[in-house]
Amino acid sequence: MDYGKYKYEAAQRAKESRKKASNVVVKEMKYRPKIGIGDFDTKTRKVEKFLQEGHKVKITIMFRGREVSHPELGRRILDKIAERVEEYAKVEVYPRLDGRNMTMVLGPDSKKGKSKKKSMPAQPAADSGSEQSPAGDGAAAPQAAEQAPVAAAEAANQEPT
Repeated sequence: MDYGKYKYEAAQRAKESRKKASNVVVKEMKYRPKIGIGDFDTKTRKVEKFLQEGHKVKITIMFRGREVSHPELGRRILDKIAERVEEYAKVEVYPRLDGRNMTMVLGPDSKKGKSKKKSMPAQPAADSGSEQSPAGDGAAAPQAAEQAPVAAAEAANQEPT
């Protein structure tokens, strides 16, 4: 066997396996205990975007001064974030206080993300079916039958006049 050919094929296999491998990147978003509603919404939308792209997100609540004596404020913020992204993410590292910072790590939940995507196309199809009737084609005919006598009666009422 040709050694050069062997090395080339091994390099190609290694290159192909690197292509298929997914790099998990940990993004970080920093919050403060006294964060405003607008800032909270903006940062949380960014966290949602990171999770939907498949990245892990480390959320840090930074305490300054006397704020560290009220860790429940930081915990409340982290709980709100976890609740807001629970559809497509899971908490990998639960909130804990490390010095003056409280951290939590969220990871994309592939099971939840796939089930959400599958349910999306099914809903529009169900909506279009509900316009006709919940029973299907069999119930659509009686509706047309009910409308036909009404139209005939209206036509009969208009003829004598």
